[in-house]
Amino acid sequence: MKRKLFAMLAITAFLVVSCAEPRPTSVEPSPSPEAVSQASPATAAATKSGTFAAGEHPTTGTVRVGAENGQQFIELGEDFKTSEMGPDLVVILHQDADVLGSTQPPAYALTADSYVVIAPLQQFQGAQRYEIPANVNLSDYASAAIWCRRFNATFGAATLR
Repeated sequence: MKRKLFAMLAITAFLVVSCAEPRPTSVEPSPSPEAVSQASPATAAATKSGTFAAGEHPTTGTVRVGAENGQQFIELGEDFKTSEMGPDLVVILHQDADVLGSTQPPAYALTADSYVVIAPLQQFQGAQRYEIPANVNLSDYASAAIWCRRFNATFGAATLR
């Protein structure tokens, strides 16, 4: 399992480097197998949660943001699913509560400095967990989204309550 995850991360890192366009100045950690793990329904206490709404592509499911053992995390639920059409999908936190309502269809493009990239999306469906760097102040962000960095297209977003 760890080898498969490491291989997925290596391929994702290669795609990010080879396909990436200029990025805004934001926190963008490189996930490691230890930092990015499959979600478990364990004792993670969620402080905020939401349900994805489709943007550029169908995106559904739930998301939780919280802290456990002094580490902040964002967790996509078992019911999470998005389109496989993105070459450079990332998980982000966004300042606006209504990302889709504050942007223009069909791409729902984001403006620089309105979000922070947490990590490349691990898989297009199912439970996933991502570590949020300690220097990210969760109170600055009101939603989570799946965003195609290469084409500046928001696949889906969820208001965190």
